[in-house]
Amino acid sequence: MPEVLIVGAGPVGTFLASELARLHVDVTLWDRRPEPGGGTRAIGLHAPVLAALEAGGATERILQDAVRVRRGEARSDGRLLGVVRFDRLNRRHPYVATLPQPQTEAALAVHAPAVRRGVDVTGIRRGPDMVRVQGREADAFLAESASLVVLAGGAGARPLVYRAGAVPTTAYPDRYLMSDATLPPRADAELAVVHLDEPGVLESFPLPGGRRRFVAWDSDGGDADPTDDAARLARLQTALRRRGEHAGAEAVTAATAFRVRRVVAPQLRRGRVFAIGDTAHEVSPIGGQGMNLGLLDAAGLAPLLMRWLREGAAPEPELARWERDRVRSARWAARLAAANTRLGRPVDATTHAVRAQVMRAALAVGGPLFAHAYAMGFDAAN
Repeated sequence: MPEVLIVGAGPVGTFLASELARLHVDVTLWDRRPEPGGGTRAIGLHAPVLAALEAGGATERILQDAVRVRRGEARSDGRLLGVVRFDRLNRRHPYVATLPQPQTEAALAVHAPAVRRGVDVTGIRRGPDMVRVQGREADAFLAESASLVVLAGGAGARPLVYRAGAVPTTAYPDRYLMSDATLPPRADAELAVVHLDEPGVLESFPLPGGRRRFVAWDSDGGDADPTDDAARLARLQTALRRRGEHAGAEAVTAATAFRVRRVVAPQLRRGRVFAIGDTAHEVSPIGGQGMNLGLLDAAGLAPLLMRWLREGAAPEPELARWERDRVRSARWAARLAAANTRLGRPVDATTHAVRAQVMRAALAVGGPLFAHAYAMGFDAAN
């Protein structure tokens, strides 16, 4: 029987498993996917996360390949609105490190046990001294007991710990297009750029190897055929050309679409069962804090679980403080993401002109505050 069983081998579950193994905890890691996920939606790691990953060596491994984004620019109609200077923050890591998610997961997994894949968890039974986890592997029934169980399997794991309707959920009408592409050398190759124009937001972030991540508000929204790959690509190319990103429009070869929602669970613990990462809270990737939230959940939880197991009793005051801080941090990130979502929607010409003036003035006066907020400066982990 393992001491800790983790459900979900994405970046958050992998990091928690790695940290616990590094602390000499017997940990088992399950995932429903038969193969590692190939998605690269999460690319940015913020200053408090980079600091939290240092002890296990993951920060050093990540920074070997990552781009260190020290500045961001907001532009409108091709003109500069203002600059956000991460390099002026009083932080150990005054930048955002960008790296495709598979590479981040590989850096996090160095100490983690091998993942048992293809396991679909169907139920959890909590007891006073252990937790019984039930599921299916291929066509066979599977059951395992553990002293503690952590759910880090995203939204799919949420029903295992929360009753239907117990977690407030807001589905936004917005839809976005996303693509990564290799571009010719450019002067702003290590600069993050946000275009705020009438048709909606377009974000452009650097990645290693001369690649960039583009995310654009989808002009066709819910009327689009989700299976029409060519139409998605054409809409993204149009969005890029309208912002002057002609090289990007030529370089992209495919586009994916995604929607956003807001989920913040009021509790992360029920006895010996914990929920972290997207299982407990989802925020819009516009702003790039979702994966970071989950990694900070895990960083704070790992030493408390180790202490519980070694001392034979739950460190209740510390666990309560951890839960309170992580819920507060998730609420703050969700509010910021909601503001970013509203700010990036299409507007008419008059509203667009006013928005540009307001943003120019706000960035001129409050540039350091913007950098502090977007670098997770208000997270309780700081």
